Amino acid sequence: MTLGPRILKTGISVALSLFICTIFNLEPAVFAGVAAIFTVQPSIYRSWKQVLDQLKTNTLGAAIALFMIYFIGRDPFTIGIVMIVVIMICMKMKMESSISLTLVTVLAIMMAPPHEDITFAVNRFGIILVGMISAFLVNLFILPPKYKNNYKEKVHVVFQRMSLLMRTAISNEMTEKSFQQDTEKLKEDIKRLEEIFNILDEERGKMSKLNPQDVRELVVFKQMLKTLQQGSEVLDVVEEHYFQSANDEEENQLFDRQLEKLTKYHELILLKFDQKIKKEDELTESIISECGLFLEQIMDIYRDDRGQKLRLVVIGSSIFEYAFQLKRLDQLIDYYLKKTTKKA
Repeated sequence: MTLGPRILKTGISVALSLFICTIFNLEPAVFAGVAAIFTVQPSIYRSWKQVLDQLKTNTLGAAIALFMIYFIGRDPFTIGIVMIVVIMICMKMKMESSISLTLVTVLAIMMAPPHEDITFAVNRFGIILVGMISAFLVNLFILPPKYKNNYKEKVHVVFQRMSLLMRTAISNEMTEKSFQQDTEKLKEDIKRLEEIFNILDEERGKMSKLNPQDVRELVVFKQMLKTLQQGSEVLDVVEEHYFQSANDEEENQLFDRQLEKLTKYHELILLKFDQKIKKEDELTESIISECGLFLEQIMDIYRDDRGQKLRLVVIGSSIFEYAFQLKRLDQLIDYYLKKTTKKA
């Protein structure tokens, strides 16, 4: 377990909100700490959106709570009904992430001593506001997220894991337990990569003025993700169909060589994006045509034995799609690097 930036920022946010409450004698300060915990988000945009959503839902929740106190009462049954109503309103407004803190605000106001409703509500709302603003400022100025660098690093980590699985999928050199564990880890890594990309795409659309994003680079990132997803799909198809096809040594070598070529091509593409290679390998020029010949060989095998070899056609189609996505990534990176060079 490592001490990540979000964990650290949560602690700092809580400490800052409690410190501010102490300076201005705002009690109970625990509400500020709770608000800070809910407001710390993975990105600056999400943190800002959380503040706005919390302001809307907390204001609405406080208004409903005061209305119910003055016109119906504050017995447990009424409080329960108010909670249900507030949850439904938050869901209708598509602000589900703000429900928890809003319910805390509503409960605090409805449990206030009699004849102190307005003062108590303003006090609680002010304390919660301190927590939200403290968390947002901490997220903005202390260890701001660098998701672009994280994304690039994660792509290489995911590729290295996928490369190992690709190179051993046909030869079956890894133990079944190790292969399964690495496959599950690969899927988890790709899912995490999707989350990081979504954050990058979100910030490009919502915070482009504060944090400009290169749209061309984002297109490359999206294709990197799509290529890794297709590579993972190839591994799933191989595991499901290949060893049920009663293949001979020649067929094993055919598939093993093709996966080896595509893995090498994938590696070269990533190195080219990082500008770590002097020139392209000859492999990059003919990858699609070679993969087409590979498919033709599979079809020949299938025509000779339609009963046992249909599964190989399914695998071959998945491999061809992987090659197509790689070629697409190669082209996008070429375009991106040319534009970047011209701009420089």
